[in-house]
Amino acid sequence: MKKFGRSMEHRKMLMRSLVNNLILAESIRTTLPKAKEARKDAEKLVTIAKKGDLAARRLASSRVTEPKAVQKLFAEIAPAMKDRKGGYTRIVKLGARKGDAAEMCILQWVTAGEAAPAAEKEPAKEVK
Repeated sequence: MKKFGRSMEHRKMLMRSLVNNLILAESIRTTLPKAKEARKDAEKLVTIAKKGDLAARRLASSRVTEPKAVQKLFAEIAPAMKDRKGGYTRIVKLGARKGDAAEMCILQWVTAGEAAPAAEKEPAKEVK
């Protein structure tokens, strides 16, 4: 586990906050190392939520601080991932941040980009 120059309590709350925001907003913009660590926790939570029983809900609520996030995890995200065996998130690299050249990325659920499949889009019109 990366330390990020923080104490254990601060690091734990940072990861909880990132996962909360990922669940609620479905996409977050952060640095690459933070996204890689948050991805581990988020994917474990989805695996727990896919069980859907009371024990799973209690375990998820002990790891996520926001009750709305737990509700959304069980009601929307876990059912959308029921056919997947893993790999629930994706990281899209954005390049370096201007101020300190930190590698930035977007952490999002894989179902976020699948809302409009490419096969259903109209073909582009040719320009003469």
